[in-house]
Amino acid sequence: MLVELSFGRKGLLVELPEKVIAQIIRKPKFPVPENPHALVAQALANPILSKTLSEEAMGNQTACILVCDITRPVPNKLLLKPVIAALEAGGIPRDGITILIATGLHRPNLGEELEEVIGDPWVTKNIRILNHDARDNTAIIHLGKTSTHQVPVGLNHHFVKADLKLVTGLVEPHFMAGYSGGRKVIAPGIAHHETIRTFHSARFMESPHAVSCNLDKNPLHKSQLEIVQMLGGKILAVNTILDEERNLIYVNFGEVLASHMDAVNFARASCEIQVGRKFKTILTSSAGYPLDKTYYQTIKGMVTPLDILEPGGTLIIASECAEGIGSPEFRESQARLIEFGPAAFLESLLSKEFAEVD
Repeated sequence: MLVELSFGRKGLLVELPEKVIAQIIRKPKFPVPENPHALVAQALANPILSKTLSEEAMGNQTACILVCDITRPVPNKLLLKPVIAALEAGGIPRDGITILIATGLHRPNLGEELEEVIGDPWVTKNIRILNHDARDNTAIIHLGKTSTHQVPVGLNHHFVKADLKLVTGLVEPHFMAGYSGGRKVIAPGIAHHETIRTFHSARFMESPHAVSCNLDKNPLHKSQLEIVQMLGGKILAVNTILDEERNLIYVNFGEVLASHMDAVNFARASCEIQVGRKFKTILTSSAGYPLDKTYYQTIKGMVTPLDILEPGGTLIIASECAEGIGSPEFRESQARLIEFGPAAFLESLLSKEFAEVD
């Protein structure tokens, strides 16, 4: 049997032995809209708990649009131009619009990488585009700490100070936050490094509720909701959902929390599959480029199938890792894992208030 896995940009064919009895688990197919541009226009014309974007823009002079970095395949080429047009139609001048790349602690997206993220040369030529830098204290406004989990909250000043705040993103299962997109693009996307390293610390990661597809009692999700509330005012969002071939199958627009939950409800039908058993061996991938650029990102693909892996079973993951292990800090942490051994390494993580930079 030949099985094609998402791997890098081109995919990977795997030939399974004839004696292997394999069960293929994949997302259900959803109808692919013939005109994705019309789908985006329809979403902008039918807001969730907000006015239309052009109406929301009225009376404002500045807007900050958050977009995910190169590690997320958000279809910005479909989104940004109509969003900018709506902002201008509402009276926000073009030079008052800023696109902020929500890099978290990742590297800045520059040159060809930036062009790939934005997806539209008109946008890169006409709109100011900045990369978030979580280590630049001068670019951060500190808002205090969350009440529930005492997360120190610092966010990029371009977004905090903007008259109109808009988030764009991809909604899909996330191994800690339950689902990506929406509030997650704000934090950790444009957060200070201490905010991000708190989210990635052991006290969050060891929670049984901080798992894929779960929002209930999820400490990361709850903290992100509180951070949105700490910002105050209305925050808007464009949320997208893609199929396995990266086709846009759903998009909505509206108030950030309400529109995100609407997208999550749609995503549950396309992403959550009842299997009903565990397996001795699982073969999977990290969903291909750009999600398998590094070993660090690949870990997300490893965690996802653990619920259906038998105790003592074997998990095989195919990942291109074109950029190797990950950041220098993550490489150093893996060297310590080898040096100390799993038990001592885990103990060292549990004692830290902030996670290592990843």
